[in-house]
Amino acid sequence: MIRALAITLLLVGCDKGKKQDKPAPPPPKTAPAGDVDGMRRVDIAVDKDGYKPDRIVGKPGEKIDLVFRRTFEAECIAKLKTPDGKLIDLPMNTPVEVGVTVPEKGELGFACGMDMFHGTIVPST
Repeated sequence: MIRALAITLLLVGCDKGKKQDKPAPPPPKTAPAGDVDGMRRVDIAVDKDGYKPDRIVGKPGEKIDLVFRRTFEAECIAKLKTPDGKLIDLPMNTPVEVGVTVPEKGELGFACGMDMFHGTIVPST
């Protein structure tokens, strides 16, 4: 009888411990993907086919941080002509950030150093 009571108490104690397990805490909240310090970030892959994406739409006046990453070895795409006309290097597999402001009307353009591949920043309508 005592042995049966001890086994019963042991089993109840084990079940009780399982029921008291606390649920895992929720994951921490993070900033929305692609949004850093209120400035939208757009990653742009640069490869043998040009820029992906090659058309970026934004709200008129919105500030966007374009992050170019070249993944293909070619002289043409080794340089970037920014919307303000500057020519900058795009080293292999290294992110290069270029800040732009979406125009109120029209479009801003960027291109490779040889002007073969193009991309645009346009306001949403």
